[in-house]
Amino acid sequence: MAGKRIPQGKENEFKIPLGIKIKEIQNNDQNILITVGDVVSLTARNAGIIPDISVYDGKTERRTMTKFAALVRELGENVVIVNNPPGTVTRELFDAVRNALARKDGLIRVNGEEDLAVLPCILLAPEGTRIVYGWPGEGMMQVTTTGITKKEAERLWNMMEDIE
Repeated sequence: MAGKRIPQGKENEFKIPLGIKIKEIQNNDQNILITVGDVVSLTARNAGIIPDISVYDGKTERRTMTKFAALVRELGENVVIVNNPPGTVTRELFDAVRNALARKDGLIRVNGEEDLAVLPCILLAPEGTRIVYGWPGEGMMQVTTTGITKKEAERLWNMMEDIE
């Protein structure tokens, strides 16, 4: 599988949030929980919830070194580091999500941008997985993987251009 990038002129298609806006992350041990973004991942940890997988870039709105990144470093947790430029999903990121899902455990730090990591999370995660991600200026969004959400993620994925 090659990586993917948003084609020029299609950026607005990817600015429509998937899922619903939420005020707090609920603890639900039955289903996998994935957080995407530093603030969301820290919010979960502060609520006593340790997500099965967290994807973060160490930045909030492109400012460096978030409290979540500092917490992960302080705890000495095992982190997989991948490169992922803005507007893309590299094969490296896609594979890191797949591997973390196989273990149902993982911290994935992205050098670049993690905004589109929601797509491989939806595509690869089993139905019933909850993915909570940050929506700039809005707060937290939650999408649960279902046949419908997987079809929407697949539609967006297929719209993207292949990259090496």
